[in-house]
Amino acid sequence: MGKKYQEISPQHMEFIARQKLFFCATAAPDGRVNMSPKGGDSLRVLDPVRAIWLNLTGSGNETSAHLLENPRMTLMFCAFEAEPKILRLYGSARTITPENPEWTELYSYFEPDTGARQIFDLSIDLVQSSCGFGVPYFDYAGERDALRQWSQRKGEEGVHEYWRLKNTQSIDGKEAVVAHSVTSIADSDAVSGADSADGSAADQDESDNLPADPPDNHASDETGTGSEESLPK
Repeated sequence: MGKKYQEISPQHMEFIARQKLFFCATAAPDGRVNMSPKGGDSLRVLDPVRAIWLNLTGSGNETSAHLLENPRMTLMFCAFEAEPKILRLYGSARTITPENPEWTELYSYFEPDTGARQIFDLSIDLVQSSCGFGVPYFDYAGERDALRQWSQRKGEEGVHEYWRLKNTQSIDGKEAVVAHSVTSIADSDAVSGADSADGSAADQDESDNLPADPPDNHASDETGTGSEESLPK
């Protein structure tokens, strides 16, 4: 039977620290609900009612778009080994980008990454645990490094260009949050002027695409595609 708590207990913190994967859910007042898997060493519990997580560059930017209209966020952790457990953190979140005064302090909790796009700061108002009897066992085989390699190859300017081309709107056409210095392609006169009948140079640069899943990987995201769109949002 599920139990409710007003804050994260020390036992909850230990459980969270052992997990290699968590899920983030957000939704605007209208449009699609987003659920994204998050891996890597990307989450920190700062105190019993506050957690932050680092969001790297992905093919979509749904979470930040939803938070502009509705700050609700749920994080879910599942035990895939040992004793079964599901833990959910409910609360309201803020989007922090490199221009924000809090960025330097919060970013210092994580390993630097060229692809770092936002930090989400979650104020927790409810913690819920449940049995997790229906969650199967899985063995942890390691982290993927394709995304980190991609951002290192692109460099900071190349990553920012990718944000401008791919990350300024949600799949529902809602405004999404990236660095303030990044202008969306729709608003950029320079890009419009550079376009030709054959498409812009940026569109023709294959290095702009995030790493695709291998051919035998059928995972997909909310758009139902299985190439670059399958990366976490």
